Amino acid sequence: MPFLKQMAKHPLRTMALAPSSRALCDAMVFGLNPSDGAIIELGPGTGKVTESLLACGFSQSQLTLFELNPDFYELLKQRFPNADVRLQNATRCETAQHDHVQACVSGLPLLSFSAALQLEILSTAFSKMGAEGVFVQYTYGYRSPVRDGVLAELGLVAQVGRKIWGNLPPARVYRIVKAAI
Repeated sequence: MPFLKQMAKHPLRTMALAPSSRALCDAMVFGLNPSDGAIIELGPGTGKVTESLLACGFSQSQLTLFELNPDFYELLKQRFPNADVRLQNATRCETAQHDHVQACVSGLPLLSFSAALQLEILSTAFSKMGAEGVFVQYTYGYRSPVRDGVLAELGLVAQVGRKIWGNLPPARVYRIVKAAI
């Protein structure tokens, strides 16, 4: 219900009809290790991916959550009181206080974003994470959620993951990383 309410209130900001499934959330955090550094989460919504990060052993103090929706922001602050929850745009993710960020995990509807906005978000994220970082993004679409021109300009590649059929609608997880030289 919170997603339908938010979609009615903010149709261009809330693109999901329901929270991500456990299968999708687990696929988003697969391979991330708490000992490898902190996590930035962009567009956490109600915190379903956040729950999977905690189930993997991350502490709330390792997480910085960037959410634009004020209702979701308040919910996240209540649910994860020891996480750094920000009512800020994803383009501000370089302000995360952690020294070593291993990944940005994103629930943003990147396919609906302009190339310029995608470029700004990804360049900011990689400036915070460094060359070893990974940008994890899911999409309901049939192609990479990041435009080819953005990938090329930033020297990134999109690694496609498996389709998560147990999500409504089915989704695919992509890992965006620096291209090998």
